[in-house]
Amino acid sequence: MPLPLGFTGARLDRADQLRTDAEAFAAATADPRATCLTLDGIDFVPGASGGLLWEPLDPADERALMLLGIDDAGAPRFVREAAGARVDARSRTVMRMLPLLSAEEAALYGGARSLVDWHARHRFCAACGSPTELFRGGWGRRCGGCNAEHFPRVDPVVIMLAEFEGRVLVGRQGGFPPGFFSALAGFVEPGESLEEAVARELFEEAGIHVTDVAYVASQPWPFPSSLMIGCRAVATGAALTLDTTEIEAAMWVDRTEVRAALAGDMGAPFMAPPSLAIARYLLEDWAA
Repeated sequence: MPLPLGFTGARLDRADQLRTDAEAFAAATADPRATCLTLDGIDFVPGASGGLLWEPLDPADERALMLLGIDDAGAPRFVREAAGARVDARSRTVMRMLPLLSAEEAALYGGARSLVDWHARHRFCAACGSPTELFRGGWGRRCGGCNAEHFPRVDPVVIMLAEFEGRVLVGRQGGFPPGFFSALAGFVEPGESLEEAVARELFEEAGIHVTDVAYVASQPWPFPSSLMIGCRAVATGAALTLDTTEIEAAMWVDRTEVRAALAGDMGAPFMAPPSLAIARYLLEDWAA
């Protein structure tokens, strides 16, 4: 990969050793170089130059601190739990602001966003219903009732291009902007491998059978906390049978058409995914 995928490439030491060392964690919070990422709920607040806004730790703010890591200069970076009990994980305001961020800032923000959102949705124990509290420097919650430990979850999602005789399959959901098509995707279900998930999703959504599933690349996707696992597969035929509850339309496109879409040509048969999305990388990789 010549360039990191969106939401990857953060040059931050996650400093796992500090998460379980109370004295070291306290020393990090007392470090005069320590800063905290300013969020509005889980959306970032642009700084004066348009990037992320990092501010000194406010001793009057009683919200729990979560350690994101240590930057290249040795300064601790934190984020605080969200104020209040609810967070809008589906906020789309941030999508319009993401172009303000550098690749590294987007990666830092994506990790912080997913972490803060997870804490907001796990204030009570899934085992007994008792309130939970932060531990491990913000990378876990412990139940005060049954002492169960809970850790931030990541939901695996396969996203794939099926290829047949020099063309790849792209599709669109009803909520997509007009003309926008992307790679097909779906959550991995319990009891199946990534290869099985790719084959199942393509059959369920488009009615095609595939072979030769191959991994291409992966990407964290903080909306709210998925790991997008990019793959390719070879279809055994071109006939489509769409599940219209999932896919509004789908079509096979060749390399010339994909390249036109990636270039933003007015005559292209579809609008390509944005640069932050792994779907665009999959199309660029295939077109090249």
